[in-house]
Amino acid sequence: MKQSFMFKGGVMARTIAKTSAGKSGSMKNFEERLEKLETLGELIRKTDIPLDEALKAFEEGIRLARDLEKDLEKVESRIEILINSSEAPPEEPAELDLFETGE
Repeated sequence: MKQSFMFKGGVMARTIAKTSAGKSGSMKNFEERLEKLETLGELIRKTDIPLDEALKAFEEGIRLARDLEKDLEKVESRIEILINSSEAPPEEPAELDLFETGE
């Protein structure tokens, strides 16, 4: 299935979702809603769909896209907090003891 929905900043929703997953349950919900949005997009592109059905699908797609964008913004802000948090312990370089002589 082609994944081509772009959101704020030109970042693919699926990329952000996979790299910043919090709870697996909410992540699954996000993925399901994203797939629904993709399905609606495919439905709207069909030439044999009645106009009223296309309009309903478009309206639902807009609602879904806005909700997904809000969720992505929440995830992005959580990531920023985690990255900028002063409570995070500084990473120390690993000591491999490659040049120890055993003396």
